[in-house]
Amino acid sequence: MTIARAFVAAPLLLLAYGVIRIIDGFDGVRGPGVAWTTGHLAFLLALVLFVPILWTMRRLAGAGRAATAAAVTGFAGIAALGVQFTIDIVVGLLASDKADMSRMSGAISDLPGVEPVVYAFGPVLFYAAQVWLVTQLAVQRRVKAWTPVLVLTDMILPFVNKDLIPIGAICLLISFVPLIRILRSPQTAPAAPTLTTAVSAG
Repeated sequence: MTIARAFVAAPLLLLAYGVIRIIDGFDGVRGPGVAWTTGHLAFLLALVLFVPILWTMRRLAGAGRAATAAAVTGFAGIAALGVQFTIDIVVGLLASDKADMSRMSGAISDLPGVEPVVYAFGPVLFYAAQVWLVTQLAVQRRVKAWTPVLVLTDMILPFVNKDLIPIGAICLLISFVPLIRILRSPQTAPAAPTLTTAVSAG
């Protein structure tokens, strides 16, 4: 998979997670079950793709100290979300019902440091890094001024209502279109052709 395709696949996987989450709630209870596990796996795969995506955004923004700090901040957020969703998947597989799942999740979140790092502050770093990097690109006029607005919208909507995650994912996909065009341009494409070379290209 090329980096340009990763910029398409990651938002689509987030969209899939949001849609599956809504479907999972049709019976009034979310998890445990196939929908819960499938949706969370889609989100985890999106997080994996965001590692080279953030590093590529750093490069497009000039690979300076600010851009590098933003990417590293994003990686910390990815780690927090990765732990959170892994916990959710494991708990969903082990629990017999929703009440059992809630009890197990509660026991984990009550462990020292887990709530602020994994569930509260940590995940915000992932979204903040995206806004930070795309704002740098907007300041450099590599993307339009409306692009950071769409990324910020994707960041805010889940905090308003998690059922709005699909809309946020669509906003993120639209915001990535200018970056995809840059990556596919003759001047840029050879520098980051695949996911495996994105991080090492620095």
